[in-house]
Amino acid sequence: MRDSGNEKDLERVGFPVIGGRAHNLEQAQRVCDMGLPYAEISLYDPDMVERQKDAWQTLREEYGIEYIAHYPNEDRPLDLVFLKERFVPKIRNLLHLSQQLCISKATLHFWVDRRWIPASFLEEKLELLAEIVKMGKDHGIVLCLENLTEKCESLGPVFEMIPDLKMTLDIGHAELLSSENNSFELICQFFPRIFNVHAHDNNGGKWVEDDLHLALGKGTVDYTRIFSMLKDRGYEHSITMEVSPEDMQKTKKILDASFLGKEKP
Repeated sequence: MRDSGNEKDLERVGFPVIGGRAHNLEQAQRVCDMGLPYAEISLYDPDMVERQKDAWQTLREEYGIEYIAHYPNEDRPLDLVFLKERFVPKIRNLLHLSQQLCISKATLHFWVDRRWIPASFLEEKLELLAEIVKMGKDHGIVLCLENLTEKCESLGPVFEMIPDLKMTLDIGHAELLSSENNSFELICQFFPRIFNVHAHDNNGGKWVEDDLHLALGKGTVDYTRIFSMLKDRGYEHSITMEVSPEDMQKTKKILDASFLGKEKP
């Protein structure tokens, strides 16, 4: 069986499976046309997902493609009432819809950076995160926390507290707010937790606007060393090309060269 990104049906083949990011149905169609085995799809608004559910299902069945879900930002990460009353229920609804689309893995945004979040607030916030992870497990969905600004000292206690929580390693985010890409330390500390990787490039920086999502090789991310570390450790989960569809072919060639030994472009 081909590694489709579906953790339920995954048969280990010794190397990662490469898919593409799709923010809408049109981009998902382009991922399908490229022959990629999965798309990581934006499921942000439950009402919209409900309206488009049949179209997502038709695409999945027609092309035999699998989906990884990508859930929305918190919007108000320091507003506990908002998180309890709006964000958690939204994720609950999205988990239910994801289950209907046969999704078994999802990327989750949930900011836990101890440098800027008060300790007392963070404790309550992590209780919400544990609740979300349990909801995911009840729906048969592995939740992967995506690194935003967090370093190891912020993520370590989170993983210790929530054993079922996995990680989406975003190598582009790890280039920001850091003199050296954080991926190296994150891989060393949390490799068993990494169930998904976001592959894209940028030129560093410290603002949201610096998160450029360039094709690999167009920025300063040392992807060669990052992928070497993952390969040496036997990484065999999903790698999502989080770039525009126009940049996916070039990025995929680099990934193939890094993990499969195929000739570089």
